[in-house]
Amino acid sequence: MSSTPLGEFTDSAALTLGVELELQLVSRRDFDLTRGATDLIGSLDYDGRYGEIKLEITESMIEISTQPQATVDGIAADLGGLRETLRHHSQRNNIGICGGGTHPFHRWPERRICPGERFDDLYQRYGYLAKQFTVFGQHIHVGCTSADDAIWLTQALGVYVPAFIALSASSPFVDGVDSFFQSARLNAVSAFPLSGQCPPLAGWADFVEHFSFLQACGIAQSIKDLYWDVRPKPEFGTVEIRVCDTPLTIEQAVALAALAQSLARWLLRTRPELQTAKQLHVARYNKFQACRYGMAAMISDPIALAQQPMQEILKALFETLADDARELGCEHWLKALRHGIADEAGDAAWLRAKQQEHGNLNDVVREATERLMPPPSKPSAENS
Repeated sequence: MSSTPLGEFTDSAALTLGVELELQLVSRRDFDLTRGATDLIGSLDYDGRYGEIKLEITESMIEISTQPQATVDGIAADLGGLRETLRHHSQRNNIGICGGGTHPFHRWPERRICPGERFDDLYQRYGYLAKQFTVFGQHIHVGCTSADDAIWLTQALGVYVPAFIALSASSPFVDGVDSFFQSARLNAVSAFPLSGQCPPLAGWADFVEHFSFLQACGIAQSIKDLYWDVRPKPEFGTVEIRVCDTPLTIEQAVALAALAQSLARWLLRTRPELQTAKQLHVARYNKFQACRYGMAAMISDPIALAQQPMQEILKALFETLADDARELGCEHWLKALRHGIADEAGDAAWLRAKQQEHGNLNDVVREATERLMPPPSKPSAENS
């Protein structure tokens, strides 16, 4: 097994943002997943001004990624531009595109791995897990000015993984049935051997030593093999939050980016004492709670030796971040997230309500495609 050197950490401007969204490609006839990624990408007439549109591991998904942006409004502009680009080209290819962490009723054995050396290597190494990895997430990159800051922030953000899961949960249906989870997507990610949280690390030198150890043991080839919930991304100069389901709307994806930027600013500004070793003891439990129950989760605090409702944690968090959000000019995006806490009207609840309304999942996906890409002249009702 050949290994890729870790390389140097590329310092970037503090708190710059980048967002990646994995999106579903569906047939407009029955709204099942379709194998249209190669055709769609091959037909693109796009100059890249808003970021990238590229293949993901199977033919039924694509990934869009913004340019690095200093502000959340810049992220909103890029995602809006990417949405309009995709609207034009998906209609030309007769493909529907929607968000959500899972497709509600597709059959994973029917998925086809995309062409490419990396995708083929993943299929050979992970077998059927690669096809089951046809799940859809949002990744948020936050820029760091130093490698040591990136490792510190990677560990500090680990405490807030359940919050990002609960706020983004949009994958209640799997294999045509209600999973009873708010986010079932992360169960597919957890199957990979290097998933989970970053271990306690003193700084960049410690991380380099840890990663070299994994390579020497033959466990990891490159940093892409670290399926951690939060991980450093040396070539971008960022810390990457990887636990969010892809929301059903672009606006919710932007709001989650606002939370990431505000939280990172507060953490780096106040430098709370890290208790990474203790947090690791409860990390899997808290992650399960957030995936299973979303806003109704009970989160364990290994320092206070107590549990606390997710809703109370989030309300206190938004109060804490108010000044930082105001300084960053993104408080209006956080207000939208806060509204979701109050009425528990998240994406998972919306999908379940549509299933109850229609009595079938085909129409749920049809409405999800309309929610991601509302007509240009009519703003999304859910975000008005």
